[in-house]
Amino acid sequence: MEIGTFLLCHGLPFVLIMTIISRTIKQIEKQTCNEKEEIEEESDSQLKQTYCAICMDEKPIEEMFENRNCSHTFCETCVGSYLAAKIKENIAMVKCPDPNCNDILEPNDCISIIPKDVFERWENALCENLVLGSQKFYCPFNDCSAMLVNDGNEVVTVSECPHCHRLFCAQCKVSWHAGVDCTEFQSSKNSDQGWQSDLTALQFAKKKKWKRCSKCSFYVERSEGCNKITCRCRHQFCYVCGSDWKPSHHDCKEIR
Repeated sequence: MEIGTFLLCHGLPFVLIMTIISRTIKQIEKQTCNEKEEIEEESDSQLKQTYCAICMDEKPIEEMFENRNCSHTFCETCVGSYLAAKIKENIAMVKCPDPNCNDILEPNDCISIIPKDVFERWENALCENLVLGSQKFYCPFNDCSAMLVNDGNEVVTVSECPHCHRLFCAQCKVSWHAGVDCTEFQSSKNSDQGWQSDLTALQFAKKKKWKRCSKCSFYVERSEGCNKITCRCRHQFCYVCGSDWKPSHHDCKEIR
């Protein structure tokens, strides 16, 4: 061998030459094996990548979410954003993102991919969805709007919101109209008489003991004179009891 001749001419023993050759071969084999492993790892890594049908990006399988109800898969980031948007719309039953699929996403399967506040809103929406429409209503104050449930047959008027602790009328679904009963409030609310739709004006009229015309519902104040009142609509009624006028009302004492 040429290498043997070359080394021998420098006075190296034959055994040493063979040892060097053996080590060189092993190094080459080891390097070849490492390169093969790297190629296999790269190939395995490529096999573990998949595409998300929402963002169309290639994602590792570990970052994919699979809906167990239908087996459709999307990346966790896209599913999280999709859920947040639906829950913001107060949608309780969220369907699979696939447009051709009607299976729903289960909250417990998604708890790890959405923020805690989004998950809590989802739970609240699901609870609201279980309550019959006739049994639920909302706090009338815009900065509260908490859902309340009417779980009894008793007619309740003045109530306190358990969330904001402000008083409201459970029948009229408005802030509490102190000094004005529900019938009177609703009548004024539906009236076209400008200022009479104002609750403050109603309360003021009650305080001043003004009387309402039994025909047009306009408030009238008597400054002096008898019980007979002629309204601007020309209807006549008793200022004491509020009934349509009769001669017997001159001595009326039945205050309503």
